Amino acid sequence: MTDVARADVCAFAVADCFRDDGEILANPIGTLPVLGGRLARELYEPRLVMTDGEAYLVGDTPPLGEAPEVIAGWNPYRRMFDVVWNGRRHVMMGASQIDRYGNQNIAAIGGDPDRPARQLLGFRGAPGNTINNPTSYWVPGHSTRVFVEKVDLVCGIGYDRAAELGEAARFHELRRVVTNLAVLDFETPDHRMRLRSVHPGVTVDEVVAATGFELAIGDDVPQTRVPTAEELAVLERLDPKGLRHREVKGR
Repeated sequence: MTDVARADVCAFAVADCFRDDGEILANPIGTLPVLGGRLARELYEPRLVMTDGEAYLVGDTPPLGEAPEVIAGWNPYRRMFDVVWNGRRHVMMGASQIDRYGNQNIAAIGGDPDRPARQLLGFRGAPGNTINNPTSYWVPGHSTRVFVEKVDLVCGIGYDRAAELGEAARFHELRRVVTNLAVLDFETPDHRMRLRSVHPGVTVDEVVAATGFELAIGDDVPQTRVPTAEELAVLERLDPKGLRHREVKGR
């Protein structure tokens, strides 16, 4: 066990997804992903390019909820496609459903796709993201409702479908899935989802029970790293209101 809050561990697990990215556009979506992206820029990857969530590229690293003081460039919606298509972008999205090969659904749950039981966000940019850019996922509630045997509708493309597309999916790359319980990846021979680490206080059995398909699991699953005191100080500066704790509670 550790005295570090689970939300803090998750924030740095997200930040570690952007390590070694260099000078690309980090495009994290959501509170924890944005916080993790800013941590990565501040601590490990100073050349990461970040947006303000709208149309500006920022030159500083403001705390969550505060406007940037330095504007480094303008990146309106139509220009974002130039970045998407050239692949110099790492996006972290959410997933309402995800399967063992990384097929992701954020559009609809249940029923016929034309008349779903639950209408969600829609496809958004998920197909283009997963075909053109390295993509990771953040799931704040790891459960069998999210980690499913088969997604109801494919938005983000997984490794099995990318293989079927052949050359059209040559830039396809799914990096990590970070959840409130664990970190997962696809670093297996068949690109089946693997349990990379469990967060402090979480057991492998708990992750298995919360997953609706069989994970690839090694003989010795490590614990997700705990941030240092210096890293935690930066975290408090970037999230002084503790917004991360609204998404991930407990220790």
